[in-house]
Amino acid sequence: MRTVRVVVADDQELVRSGFAMILDAQPDIEVVAEAGDGAAAVEAVRRHAPDVALLDIRMPGTDGIEACRTIAAGSRCRTVILTTFDTDAYVYEALHAGASGFLLKDVRRDDLVHAVRVVAAGESLLAPSVARRLVEQYTRGAGAGPRGAGPDPRLDVLTGRERETLLLLARGLSNAEIAAELVVSDHTVKTHVGNVLAKLGLRDRVQAVICAYETGLVAAGSPPPGGDRSPGSSPGRGRN
Repeated sequence: MRTVRVVVADDQELVRSGFAMILDAQPDIEVVAEAGDGAAAVEAVRRHAPDVALLDIRMPGTDGIEACRTIAAGSRCRTVILTTFDTDAYVYEALHAGASGFLLKDVRRDDLVHAVRVVAAGESLLAPSVARRLVEQYTRGAGAGPRGAGPDPRLDVLTGRERETLLLLARGLSNAEIAAELVVSDHTVKTHVGNVLAKLGLRDRVQAVICAYETGLVAAGSPPPGGDRSPGSSPGRGRN
């Protein structure tokens, strides 16, 4: 069994230690270092070469966004950003810094463990409830089109099935759940997702979710089709 190596960075010692304890208790996860600020997190990543860095967005000195940017540029380590959303008005900047996932700081134990495993496996993690709040901040600041304006011409490069795939990505579905929705194989879904990212010039699934809102495929301010789902619940079977 492959062990996922993790660095945990948060300036609050109790929070940091709590997350580290939860993760270290898993048979397939090892916390290789803890850090109290972004600079220490970057150094820990350089020293230990972990698979995942869990970064609080707000830390003294080098914050989580700058640490994420440095880690993404200089290593293969993937990052998960911890945020409160209620106070982090600039959270969407972490998208451009290279974050692979976002978690609320009051995340449940099981969801924390799940997030680390998903991101370590090469996926991006953006739960629907988090996606909607994050994307609305991003699109508001980026000047996204008004609700009802409809998808813009950038999506014309996609086939009908690829557009369906993008819509399901915006709902927060995994590859397996998309395969069940479209009644195709996992391999076919991976091909569709890859085509969507390549044709639209997107880095990962997180940016694909942003794109779905920014282009009007999904209206900001409204729930993704099929309703909201929290991590670990059964996938919706809404129609497209």
